[in-house]
Amino acid sequence: MQTFLEEIFSPLHRAEQRRWARAYLRGLLHDTCRKTPRRMARAEALPPAAAQGLHQFINASPWDWAPVRGRLALRVAASTTPYAWTVAELIIPKRGEHSVGVHRRLDAGTGLTVNCQRAVGLFLAAGAHCFPVDWSLVLNDTWGRDRQRRLRARIPESETARPVGGHVLDLAADVVAQPRLPAVPWVLDLTRSDDASGVLAGLARQRLDIVCEVDPGQIVFTGDSFPTVITVGELMEGRYARQAQVITRQAADGTIKAIPIHAYAGTVRLPRRSTGRDDDSVSYRILKLRAPDGRRAARYWITSLTDQSVEEVIAPVRSRAAVRTAVTALQKDFGALDFEGRSFPGWHHHMTLASAAYAFRNLPAGPGLAPVVPVPAAAATAAS
Repeated sequence: MQTFLEEIFSPLHRAEQRRWARAYLRGLLHDTCRKTPRRMARAEALPPAAAQGLHQFINASPWDWAPVRGRLALRVAASTTPYAWTVAELIIPKRGEHSVGVHRRLDAGTGLTVNCQRAVGLFLAAGAHCFPVDWSLVLNDTWGRDRQRRLRARIPESETARPVGGHVLDLAADVVAQPRLPAVPWVLDLTRSDDASGVLAGLARQRLDIVCEVDPGQIVFTGDSFPTVITVGELMEGRYARQAQVITRQAADGTIKAIPIHAYAGTVRLPRRSTGRDDDSVSYRILKLRAPDGRRAARYWITSLTDQSVEEVIAPVRSRAAVRTAVTALQKDFGALDFEGRSFPGWHHHMTLASAAYAFRNLPAGPGLAPVVPVPAAAATAAS
């Protein structure tokens, strides 16, 4: 663990901070039900004052999480063979109204209104895993304009209320700003996005390759001199689509399934968000996937990878299943739902450590766990 910590947490300049980072990371890796400072300190047999020290390190210590996450992303990229960037939402149920970002929203899966925090995570897909490397907390309008709540939660002025799509584009911009990170496609599910066209256009402006699932009602433009407005669902019917190509995939039970895919023979363009006209700077291809059993609805994908085979385009889509598995693991094993503080920096600190714990556990050929150096009781309040 020492080598991992020295690399990931080198931006923490104080020895006390690095020591607390190590203790917190071990606590997240320990097999306890809830990953709170008190439970983690008890599980690691740390001095009684250590629980307060862990709390101070996460909630009060002024360390910047962005450089730590940058180091984490570089470590994941260097230790694996990444094939896609993807994002996933994390819903964190809450009881009160004081946790930063908490609000009531309709859960699309259950149809119930829940009191929760809503986060967007950035994942780098490699092998069988999707590694969380960055996070954004979604603020609703109340948190965007209530100055007193923002001050209490220590939300920076630069952090505003914006749609989930805006968070995705911000995460993408941060990746682009780090040229050492891999230039692999962005694989996204935009079927429930309120502004799929805006997200796609934003990714195009950043010159990123995409393989994105869209709703069949997504508007596209075909033709050059006199563009035709059409939905992807309409486009992929009748004479517009090529004869189905069949690819094979191994199911979870080991059986081989044949998946028919129709590909639009030409290219399309997307509406511009501001004018509604077509954006002629990027051309895309449309794919339609039908379930092998024919009982589920067809799925539609739009991609900028117009020069690659269907097999090559579809290959990164496996990241969507992998990211769901990663989110479940973060919830159950790495404390993603267990942060009890109320501050914006505290939440980001906790999620940074949870992401580092996931990477440490799942990166190939990782170093073994070294014994934790006991934290002196006198230092338990020096985490900040």
